[in-house]
Amino acid sequence: MLPGICIILLFYAFGECIALLTGRLIPGSVIGMVLLFAALCTGIVKPEKVRPVARFLTDNMGLFFLPAGVGIVNATDMLSQHWQAVLTACAVSTVAVIVTVACTQEWLEKRQGKRNAAAGTPPTGTGRAATASPRPKNTPETGTASGTNDKRP
Repeated sequence: MLPGICIILLFYAFGECIALLTGRLIPGSVIGMVLLFAALCTGIVKPEKVRPVARFLTDNMGLFFLPAGVGIVNATDMLSQHWQAVLTACAVSTVAVIVTVACTQEWLEKRQGKRNAAAGTPPTGTGRAATASPRPKNTPETGTASGTNDKRP
């Protein structure tokens, strides 16, 4: 677990250095995360090295939102003055995220469909109808569709 912590902190430090050199236009933690993602994609960093630390951090992600929540509670006087702007920003950003995710999902599904067509495999789809398989008929040996010896969860 210690090598994973060192790798993550190293990329965080690289990101902070780059942010400092570029005038802090983008936060160093974001730059470090992008660098770590690139290193994982290219195989420079093996996912097995950082997986335990990443799992621990994501499992305890709620703790990272506490300082932001305290900041919101401390800024209630300012929020009460500008609640319209805050509400508008929340609504617009929520709609923007939903539209972006939907468009990206559609694009990825079309891209996968083209790959499947080029390879000659049938499309898998993500909907219930595409993934549902017909039920097997009862077999005379067992009297049930799956048998009684099936130990799968």
